[in-house]
Amino acid sequence: QVQLVESGGGLVQAGGSLRLSCAASVRTFSNYAMGWFRQAPGKEREFVAAINRNGGSTIYADSVKGRFTISRDNARNTVYLQMNSLKPEDTAVYYCAARFTRSIGPIQREYDSWGQGTQVTVSS
Repeated sequence: QVQLVESGGGLVQAGGSLRLSCAASVRTFSNYAMGWFRQAPGKEREFVAAINRNGGSTIYADSVKGRFTISRDNARNTVYLQMNSLKPEDTAVYYCAARFTRSIGPIQREYDSWGQGTQVTVSS
């Protein structure tokens, strides 16, 4: 099991930017593909972005493509989500998740470990 702690959330105006971080407590972080998900009030949790073990492959939800960038630093056991051009509809609790696989994907049940989440609020 991987312990994950998100940080970097907050309140930002529409059009602004935030960078989320997720620190992992695990012996070999590079064995895990990582993902970001979010849950807006009254909605189900949804996929945002994912990155493979070495950072060479990424995928994004259509709603964030071109605005969000996922990256990782295996030396620091950390995955990031750079969020630009934020919109009010991006308001949600953002979660990072880990999966012990080479492949990446948007399916939540394929992720083994989850963080507690960090709140992002975008005002109009």
